[in-house]
Amino acid sequence: MLISVIYLKTGEDFVGRIGNIIQRKGKQDAKKAKIYTKLARLISVAARESGGDPEYNAALKNAMDKARAQNMPNDNIDRAIKKGTGEAGGNQYEQIIYEGYGPSGVAVIVEVLTDNRNRTAGDVRHAFDKNGGNLGTSGCVAFSFDRKGQIVIEKEDTIDEETLMMGALDAGAEDFIVDEEAYAIITTPEDFTIVKDNLRQEGHKFFSADIIYLPQVEAELPEEDIKKMNRLIDMLEDNDDVQEVHHNWSV
Repeated sequence: MLISVIYLKTGEDFVGRIGNIIQRKGKQDAKKAKIYTKLARLISVAARESGGDPEYNAALKNAMDKARAQNMPNDNIDRAIKKGTGEAGGNQYEQIIYEGYGPSGVAVIVEVLTDNRNRTAGDVRHAFDKNGGNLGTSGCVAFSFDRKGQIVIEKEDTIDEETLMMGALDAGAEDFIVDEEAYAIITTPEDFTIVKDNLRQEGHKFFSADIIYLPQVEAELPEEDIKKMNRLIDMLEDNDDVQEVHHNWSV
């Protein structure tokens, strides 16, 4: 049987995006406290919506995995779960998706968890307005993204590419993408946890693993708008209410 790495359009669009993920992680590492605050909210909301047992709550299990990947203390994780299940007091957060356009019309999706919708809407709108963009209406850009699971594994000499690829595809992955620095494994949202658990059992460590908005087509930016776009992303990510920022900028 002929085996080959999958290089679909999705894979082509990922060239450069993985490197950008790794590059931006350096900034995030300097903001551990802010990251822990966001992760605690994510855990609490997942526990509130589907219970505090990760064995029966895939969203909670994924949130806890993300927290542990950031070395979040177990006490913080347990406290966040108890806040979500009502065992401990705490603010109630709601999930909101904002959509808009960055400079030159780049499509942007912002996932937030907030206890004050008006405050967050104002902050998000300000970030767009200040950097050559504008906040749009619900659905204005979501149609140009696909909801996918993404698992990124950094390249190491100990990893056999074909073995990793076959393990991912056999577990249910859709695409296996090779970049200079890492491998990206793409799944449906429904198969994400199964593929992730299978790869973990095979001993693989993840650089990142999450459900994302994957752009169908990427957009280039003129030189004068690159600084604005970077500043927009930074302003959004610095906001405690913002969980994730997705866009179709071809970095």
